[in-house]
Amino acid sequence: MAAFLPDELWRHILEIGVKSPAKSLSYKELCCVSISCRRLRRLSRDDSLWSHLLSSDFPPTSQSSAPSSSTSSSSSSSSSSSSRKALYQIRFERDREKKRAAHRRAVMRKESQISEHLRRLRDIEASLARESDKLKASASELSNLHTVRQASVALNVWQPEVVRGKQKQMVSQCAVPVESRISAVDMEFRLCKQQITMLRKSYEEERRRLDAAKRELESIEYHPLRSCERTSSNLGSSSSTRKKIKRCIDVEGCGKLGKTS
Repeated sequence: MAAFLPDELWRHILEIGVKSPAKSLSYKELCCVSISCRRLRRLSRDDSLWSHLLSSDFPPTSQSSAPSSSTSSSSSSSSSSSSRKALYQIRFERDREKKRAAHRRAVMRKESQISEHLRRLRDIEASLARESDKLKASASELSNLHTVRQASVALNVWQPEVVRGKQKQMVSQCAVPVESRISAVDMEFRLCKQQITMLRKSYEEERRRLDAAKRELESIEYHPLRSCERTSSNLGSSSSTRKKIKRCIDVEGCGKLGKTS
């Protein structure tokens, strides 16, 4: 069909596609058109097309809108010496490198957040271990104090001399007042339980933040083309193995036919 239309009409069609508000012809589509035939390849290299793509895809910033005289002269000389397509390619490569650098920075920030969440989780686990040890020690001391208090109360009741002697020894070994010490240890026991409850809530919240950060990192690192490449490589390996199996079957079948003949 391209042979029946003049170059002016094809050039006008390409200009409409590039300069339309919907931008039906982007740089990708224009490159695809250029590989369809030699004529469209020659027409798609027109500087007016790539000049419009250059100004629309990479608009000049405020800093580049008012350059110095030396910069403007050098840019004009470079633009005159090279085509707009080459300039678009240079700007595209620079923009891609900037995007890659921004992507790497985003990945590094997210990885630092994950490491920070892991550090906080380790700190909370250490605090939980300390509070659990305190709770066990308080519970053990509270149980011993209750036993001493029961022994001191039992001294006022008649008992065999052997049991009474054990109770006296137990009471004498307690150097502090039992009632005041029981209230202090009981308060410490309750505080440890509250602290453990708060630390567990903090651990669960930090764990949720860590999982969310890991999901965000996976979404940032996800690249559909890489996954397609891995899938295609797996498909290629599986097809190659199928071909090898088929070749071995064919060789065995030929061998069997030779023996029978």
